[in-house]
Amino acid sequence: MHRVFVTGGTGFVGRALIQALRAEGHVVRCLVRRGSEPSLKGLEAIERVEGDVLARRTLNEAMSGCDAVIHLVGIIREHPATAVTFERLHVDATVNVLAAATTTGVRRVVHMSALGTRPNARSRYHQTKWRAEEAVRSSGLDWTILRPSIIYGPGDDFVTMLARMVRRLPVVPVIGSGEAKLQPVPVSLVAGGFARALDQARSISQTYEIGGPDAYSLVEILDLIALVLKRRKVRKVHLPLPLMRRVTFVLQSLPFFPVTTDQLLMLEEDGTCDPMPFYRAFGLEPLSFKTGLERMLAP
Repeated sequence: MHRVFVTGGTGFVGRALIQALRAEGHVVRCLVRRGSEPSLKGLEAIERVEGDVLARRTLNEAMSGCDAVIHLVGIIREHPATAVTFERLHVDATVNVLAAATTTGVRRVVHMSALGTRPNARSRYHQTKWRAEEAVRSSGLDWTILRPSIIYGPGDDFVTMLARMVRRLPVVPVIGSGEAKLQPVPVSLVAGGFARALDQARSISQTYEIGGPDAYSLVEILDLIALVLKRRKVRKVHLPLPLMRRVTFVLQSLPFFPVTTDQLLMLEEDGTCDPMPFYRAFGLEPLSFKTGLERMLAP
């Protein structure tokens, strides 16, 4: 049994992780920013400590007494006006968590990165994820890095949004060709991998890519969602990438605009991997995307 310090516990993956850790018998301590406590409603028998990943002092106090850290904090979109940037939330936050772990004597760190992270990445999202990974690798701690693909499940920002569009819109907009491949993976399996990594000595100093067993384009995903919802095949309108780049450059600072130029770069790339080393390492069974959608979207 571990006392596990969790950052990002109030997020989509974090809430699933708390349940997975509890199921494995661990004691969970969540770092909670002031005002985000309602996000943990219904998750009982956990320790809550107020703090901020960008405030080193509060991290030292909050982490004291734990013997493992799972670091989930990350953002998919920047808001520079409020200092919410990739540099701060990916790189600086990770450096702070690692420093606090070293100061408080915590040796075991499991870090969430993202599929597509690499040193020569085009997007700033992946570039800063890579720098965070480098900090983890050079920390001197017993680290494991997990790189999930698109994660789905109840309350997500992916399938839930697409299903809403399929249900409500006569025509669904698709940026570009929509042919880039993705391997969506259910949040329960991602959370299970993080929880099991704590006691897997073989996973120390290892990086695992996580995805579903099969790859789908966005066009195929929309059609599969329609099939599960028992709707007709989705009518789609393709928005040319050159036009979207120009429009996005002008409008991305507006909160209601749905994409950024950085996200457009990622939409042009395949997000695929061989996930079997992950499933074998942690004794998990992959779940087909169709089955996962049926479980998620069933009336």
